[in-house]
Amino acid sequence: MRDQINCSRVETRVGHRLAATLAMALVGFLASPLPAAEPPTGVALPRSTPERQGISSSAILGFVEAADTEIDAMHSFMLVRHGHVVAEGWWTPYDARTPHVLYSLSKSFTSTAVGLAIAEGKLSLDDEVLKMFPDDAPAEPSANLRAMRVRDLLRMSAGHQAEAPLWRGDPASTKDDPWTKTFLAQPVPFKPGTHFLYNSPGTYMLSAMVQKVTGASVLDYLRPRLFDPLGFENPTWVASPQGISAGAWGLLARTEEIARFGQLYLQRGMWNGRQLVPAAWVDEATARQTSNGSSPASDWDQGYGYQFWRSRHDSYRGDGAFGQYCLVLPTQDAVVTITSGVRDMQRVMNLVWDKLLPAMKADAIPEDAAGRRQLETKLAGLTVRVPAGSPTAALAKDVSRKWYEFPENDRGLQAMALDFGDASPALLVRTAGGETRTAIGLGSWARSRDGFANGLARSLSVPAHPLVAASGAWTAPDTFTVKIAAYETPFYSTLSLRFDGDRLLLDSEHNVSFGPTKLAPLVAHLGKSRSLEHSTRD
Repeated sequence: MRDQINCSRVETRVGHRLAATLAMALVGFLASPLPAAEPPTGVALPRSTPERQGISSSAILGFVEAADTEIDAMHSFMLVRHGHVVAEGWWTPYDARTPHVLYSLSKSFTSTAVGLAIAEGKLSLDDEVLKMFPDDAPAEPSANLRAMRVRDLLRMSAGHQAEAPLWRGDPASTKDDPWTKTFLAQPVPFKPGTHFLYNSPGTYMLSAMVQKVTGASVLDYLRPRLFDPLGFENPTWVASPQGISAGAWGLLARTEEIARFGQLYLQRGMWNGRQLVPAAWVDEATARQTSNGSSPASDWDQGYGYQFWRSRHDSYRGDGAFGQYCLVLPTQDAVVTITSGVRDMQRVMNLVWDKLLPAMKADAIPEDAAGRRQLETKLAGLTVRVPAGSPTAALAKDVSRKWYEFPENDRGLQAMALDFGDASPALLVRTAGGETRTAIGLGSWARSRDGFANGLARSLSVPAHPLVAASGAWTAPDTFTVKIAAYETPFYSTLSLRFDGDRLLLDSEHNVSFGPTKLAPLVAHLGKSRSLEHSTRD
């Protein structure tokens, strides 16, 4: 504890130096007008061959092949070296145009908003959290709560033993109270600055503080200052019931937009000749501000900055649940962006260190046309794994276009049917909310705008009507397996439909989840009407 307290005192002095540096830079930083509201032109990162930027195509191919075979499931990858995109790929049904849920990678954007508010003189690292929300304060706030400051929230050292229960669905949450009030009611057993706890509600409070002092949500505050100049196309951010950007999660962005954000930080806040973020803030936000472990093999034990993780090999990153990464490697002048839906996030980062890092050379290397063609072919043909099996079975004709009805269940499923009668097979599902028809690719992915998501829409931060894509196969003579990917998110569901006489046995499982991944099995029986009324929804 003494070491933690001493560390806290040192960090406080560093924070005072940062405040002074930001104050000195403030006049010059604010002298330039904010960029225009409309998205600027020329924001796309330039492209280059890998060899021209000092990395071989074959090394990148080795990384992509390993990620494709060893990781389930990768969604996108972009490598930026010396400011140039040298490799980019998306695993179908994911694509360059569809934004992806970022989860806690959102925190690094909230940190940026805090840094800008400090640079504009509207906020300070030493502002006391309690004083910002006097109407939400408990009747007798503790000394530790009174001592909590902005810097403590930024470095995940607010003093909590456990996170405040803010999120919908948390049985301990008080749904009618503002989230700020619930946060301030949470016990603070440790002196702020002395105890690291990864604390998403603390990041929400940072978002609330920015909104308090600027009059704009973090989303709206960052539009002219960050999102527009970086060319983000209509960014969206989930908000609390009080209309405050969630801060800790909830931002959706495209792969290259994430890469541009990483490149901005790599360039210490400079973008196209304009200092968008003060360099002093970039330096302090990405430096080690607190200790969080000691394992040399873990990228989660290298220290924590202001809503940025320190990583091995003198790098740092923003990252989000289930494998959303914006990895910045200053020594190698590189940015690696990855979106995925994985359970083991360290495994993905290990591939970066093992396959890409050793291949980065300081200068250009000879071109390798054959290797580049192999890499481009691989990147163009990437796909999330589809169910392995046969496109047809003898049973298909017997079960096609017949409704199987479920007894009452907590998932709200009323009936289910497979339609093999059309050129494009489909899964039909009936719930109290209506009927959905989800196109199914056989050995491929078929997209549906209003398809069945198997409950994934109830997951944190997922759009209410997520875009889905489905692929299916007969994995046994009596079993048709459907894989449904919500391709704005890390999630997919695998549904196993086994036919047994007049019964349908449904088993399903999510790839990743904040709760259990395995869903309770359900049994349906052939409906009285037996035949399928063709869905009117395409």
